[in-house]
Amino acid sequence: MVIPVHDVNPVRRTPWVTYALIAANVLVFVSMPGTAGSAAGGGELARLCHLQAFMDHYAAVPRELIHHQIPRLVPTGDVGVGPHGPGCVVGPPSYDKSPPLSVFTAMFLHGSWLHLLGNMLFLLIFGNNVEDRMGHVRYLFFYVVCGYAAGYGFALFNAGSGDPLIGASGAIAGVLGAYIVLWPRARVWVLVPFLIFLPLRLPAWLVLGFWFVLQAVYSSGHGVSGAGTVAYTAHVVGFVAGMLLARPLKPGTPPPPEPRGLVFGRRARPRYTA
Repeated sequence: MVIPVHDVNPVRRTPWVTYALIAANVLVFVSMPGTAGSAAGGGELARLCHLQAFMDHYAAVPRELIHHQIPRLVPTGDVGVGPHGPGCVVGPPSYDKSPPLSVFTAMFLHGSWLHLLGNMLFLLIFGNNVEDRMGHVRYLFFYVVCGYAAGYGFALFNAGSGDPLIGASGAIAGVLGAYIVLWPRARVWVLVPFLIFLPLRLPAWLVLGFWFVLQAVYSSGHGVSGAGTVAYTAHVVGFVAGMLLARPLKPGTPPPPEPRGLVFGRRARPRYTA
């Protein structure tokens, strides 16, 4: 898997919405119970129970999205002692959860620093250009729509699942889909792991196309054991939604600057015209 570092595609305006989305994701993550920097205390089990209750309240659950019902018993966040020892207490929910709204709140939840930082890296590199092309308000609406498409798309393929769906990757996949439609030839600096990390400058269609193919393969269960715990189907649906929504903007989109200097890690030869 290649790691994008920077794209050669300047913007005309400051991507305030992209910056705000990154800040919101980071703030929510450090405020979540059970994560570094959170205020939840009382030991490892207490943090785990708080986190389970938090996720059940704010994460999107495919079974709830499809049937529009929440379970009668949910984690309360308390620790109790049962016949098998200490554990998390379950009981009737003390809140009125809206499954459609949970798709939105789930976009700002992440399971680890690696999960968060990986998503924010892709959003920072590719989101600024998409925001620049769409404008701030339309870009924010586009981001949310792609997130909803990814969330409900994943739920349709996993209608019986009670596992929480979290992360901004579905919405960010939509941003990547828009980018590959609007600037397929833009150059992207990436790090390729091959004994060491090799810096290469590759076209966006190759970088993002390779990413999409991997998500599609993994979503089918190939290449990973049981598709792992990553919602690859949400990535695929979000990416396709982003491509479709960005398609009308393709005419009139300024092309990226012509690549100069280093190409694929080597100095390009000068070209002479008569």
